[in-house]
Amino acid sequence: MNIERTVLAVAGLMVMVSATLTYYHHAYWGFFSLFIGANLLQSAFTGFCPLATILRMFGQKSGKAFN
Repeated sequence: MNIERTVLAVAGLMVMVSATLTYYHHAYWGFFSLFIGANLLQSAFTGFCPLATILRMFGQKSGKAFN
């Protein structure tokens, strides 16, 4: 799996976890979903993604996100 697909998978997983915690635990977990969405939006415009930087440091290769 390449960096782009890993970032998309982790973001999707975190949104699902946040939605579940919002529903079952406390409404404030919804802010975590907003944070994830804001991070994805800014990375679309700036090209900077903290997770991608971390994955690159661990040696994961970049590739095409969509074929």
